[in-house]
Amino acid sequence: MAYKIYTTSTKAWDAMLSEIDQAKKSIFLEMYIFQEDTTSSHDFIGKLTKKAKQGIKVILVLDAFGSSDLSEKSIKSMQSAGIEVVFFSDWLRRIHRKILIVDENVAFVGGVNIGKKFAAWNDLQLKLKGKVIRPVVTSFAYTYEMAGGKNKHILMLRKKTLTSKLKFWFLEHWPVLGMYSLKSIYTRKILSAQKSIRIVTPYFTPPRWFAALLDGAVRRGVKVEIIIPRKTDLPLVDRANQHHIYNLSQLGVKFFLGREMNHAKIMLIDDQEGLVGSQNIDFLSFSFNAESGVFFKQKNIVAELRKIILRWEKEASIYNPRRYKMSLVDYLIFPIIKLIYHLL
Repeated sequence: MAYKIYTTSTKAWDAMLSEIDQAKKSIFLEMYIFQEDTTSSHDFIGKLTKKAKQGIKVILVLDAFGSSDLSEKSIKSMQSAGIEVVFFSDWLRRIHRKILIVDENVAFVGGVNIGKKFAAWNDLQLKLKGKVIRPVVTSFAYTYEMAGGKNKHILMLRKKTLTSKLKFWFLEHWPVLGMYSLKSIYTRKILSAQKSIRIVTPYFTPPRWFAALLDGAVRRGVKVEIIIPRKTDLPLVDRANQHHIYNLSQLGVKFFLGREMNHAKIMLIDDQEGLVGSQNIDFLSFSFNAESGVFFKQKNIVAELRKIILRWEKEASIYNPRRYKMSLVDYLIFPIIKLIYHLL
């Protein structure tokens, strides 16, 4: 499988824009957060507009909440250039996926949003090429339909049949339809671990069943290591992160706190198979948001991801529970968090 891994937002954006420049037939972009403030360094709107004016089919599927800062002026400008822009809107659920597909031959899947805020972040985006991306194209067509898209060619892509092998490696998670793939995948993989579980996530507020799986893994002798930013972009989430880190560290889970914001979402099992996607380890991803990802056993990809994770661990500090103290905010927000968990 032809692939390439990008470990920062800007590196991923560079590669995405390079593929957009080379597009000959179509560009499909699905984003949770798509903003116009990267124009000076990474002009996605300008590049997409240019391609649309050349006759390339350009379609954007954006989450109405995540991309709410995108101005009406930019939307109308893209539409007048021939770009189809559709928004998924639901009162609670979000399209949390981050996918770019060029000419139905190259696909980017991972955690990278588009916005100036994310420029300095570590993140992870996986580029795939060739027939292996067919399920990604099919999945995009489905999201397009869910967002109200009417283009018959795109809707027909949803009807293409896939081999069971291709279905196996691509992950679709659609709680709005009762498709809770993430829970079954994480459960199966964590229960299968014999030696090690390595996880990277920016937000760590795991459901009870997930915490129980990690506890069980530690009890049977599996080494569990999790990388989390010391500080995220959400201060209240930091407090929730700290609470769960503290509790699980008492059970034997080892945590690494990164100095920089790291938005990557990775899991490696026994350094033999991996999962990369858009999902966080929180109740929103598992219970409400539409997510996507790939899981694989290819030795070269697993080895490269392991090297990336070990580098991030080396740059981080090991969590010390003695430094953690409950604050007034903790006492106020944790009963609410626990109530939410009991409802899930």
